Amino acid sequence: MLWFLRLLFIGIIAAMLGATVTASLAQPLGEFARGPVIRDPWVIATLADAYFAFLTFYVWMVWKERRLAAAVLWFPAVMLLGNFAMSAYMLRELFAVQPGEPLQQVFTRRNEGRLILPGALTTVAVGVYLLA
Repeated sequence: MLWFLRLLFIGIIAAMLGATVTASLAQPLGEFARGPVIRDPWVIATLADAYFAFLTFYVWMVWKERRLAAAVLWFPAVMLLGNFAMSAYMLRELFAVQPGEPLQQVFTRRNEGRLILPGALTTVAVGVYLLA
C-alpha cells in the first residue's frame, strides 16, 4: 500500500503538471481569469468544491504541523498550488515512513514543522501568480 500511495501522488503531480502546461499553452491564466467563462455557474461551483477540499486538507495539515510558521506557510501553498502542494506534502509524509512502520504513521504522526518545503512552494506559487 505504501508504494501504491507514493506512485499515486507522483502520478497526481505528473498529471497536474501535464494539464497545467497544456492549459497554459492554450490560454494564459490571466486571460482565463478575465474571460467570461470564469462567471459560469458550473465553473464557480467546481472551484468552490476544489477550494473547500483544499481547506479540508489544510485543516488536517495544521493539526499535523506543530510549528505555527509551517502551518502559516502551508496555507498559501495549498490554496495557490492545490494538488501540487497537497501531493508534495503527502509524498514527504509517505517517504518518511520507515520499512516495517505502520502506514497509520502518515496520518497520525505529528511533525516538528519544517519550513523548507512550504516556504519553497509558497515562493513558487506567489511567483507564478505574479507572472500570470
